[in-house]
Amino acid sequence: QVQLVESGGGLVQPGGSLRISCVASGSGFRANVMGWYRQAPGKQRELVAVISTGGSTNYADSVKGRFTISRDNAKNTVYLQMNSLKPEDTAVYYCNAEGRYVGRGPTTYLYWGQGTQVTVSS
Repeated sequence: QVQLVESGGGLVQPGGSLRISCVASGSGFRANVMGWYRQAPGKQRELVAVISTGGSTNYADSVKGRFTISRDNAKNTVYLQMNSLKPEDTAVYYCNAEGRYVGRGPTTYLYWGQGTQVTVSS
């Protein structure tokens, strides 16, 4: 019922900036925590940043000071502003949403996006 649609990925030069977004669409679904993970070839998926409904955030040490996560609760949308990009940031970035369905009890559901490629190269 819930689909996460990501956009904004692409090629960028080292030191450049890029903003990616993800919309969680689904009848009655309200995301609690939304976030971004990334996975480079041959590596396991790692946490990049997460944000709660109230705006609390947490970042991986490798991106602190460079990346900023934000959200629009009314639209179930999460953004990731990436500045001062480095080649090592190259990865597939995955959107994640955890939440509940309004009026359907406390059961929590977890969804993932299809991933969007971010390539940092000169």
